Amino acid sequence: MNNLLTTEHLDREVLEELLDESDGFAEVLTRPIPKVPALRGKTVATMFFEPSTRTRMSFEKAAKALSADTVTFSPGTSALSKGESLKDTALTIRAMGVDLMVVRHKATGVAWRLAEWLDIPIVNGGDGAHQHPTQALLDCLTIRQHFGSLDGLKIAIVGDIKHSRVARSDIFAMTTLGAQVVLVGPPTLLPIDPEVWPISVAHSIDEVLDDIDVVYLLRVQTERGGGSVFPSESEYTRRFGMTSDRFARLRPEAIVMHPGPMNRGVEIGYDVADDDRALILQQVSNGVATRMAVLFRLLGGDHDA
Repeated sequence: MNNLLTTEHLDREVLEELLDESDGFAEVLTRPIPKVPALRGKTVATMFFEPSTRTRMSFEKAAKALSADTVTFSPGTSALSKGESLKDTALTIRAMGVDLMVVRHKATGVAWRLAEWLDIPIVNGGDGAHQHPTQALLDCLTIRQHFGSLDGLKIAIVGDIKHSRVARSDIFAMTTLGAQVVLVGPPTLLPIDPEVWPISVAHSIDEVLDDIDVVYLLRVQTERGGGSVFPSESEYTRRFGMTSDRFARLRPEAIVMHPGPMNRGVEIGYDVADDDRALILQQVSNGVATRMAVLFRLLGGDHDA
């Protein structure tokens, strides 16, 4: 694996190896000194052209936990504002001695372009509504930790799937690991061609609740036009929100997940978000361990370090 751009072509063996390594790094993070020297001397650049809290900070935490140095790129104060191209910016940062870049951009395919231009590993931290592979890895890790395996699990991804890079990455990773995925949402928030994906589709959350192991909630991405298909937030909540009443209908062992940022009271009830079976903060914690595993794999760390 030279880059991590998508989950679409990762086979089960690679996914399982990454999850196993993530479990190992999760243990490292519980130590009194949560750090190993595996990537000492390496430098990781985070290049985020869109706002981010969880992904950017967890990549920086992951790099530092592996003893790598980090540099943070801020587009608003960079030479991009003076007309420099993305390619020249990336080549400039590479020339400073960066060993790996994590990139998030609103345009689909930017991470692939960087992989073509540069001779270092590229990690896609999210490109438009296309892919977010490390989110899918941490989601699968969280589910595996809870159930032991994804084989045979029934997972409902609910909400604005059309504009969600998380949903696309999760679909490929989860089904490769043996889960059955159903997409739940109105036709206007579903992909145009869902039949080409290894999933089923439902237009009502109520019709799938009784038979689901994992409910994965997505916010409506108003910044990409998702909010235009509903008259109000309350209407969305009425039809697709994980309210207290719907949560009570889930099987006792079922869990709720959310990639964040959450809109409490819209796609997820206030009390549901704080319930022990809502593994949202566990997802955040697993994000650091998973991104440690990705950086370690791509930068050729010493497993005995």
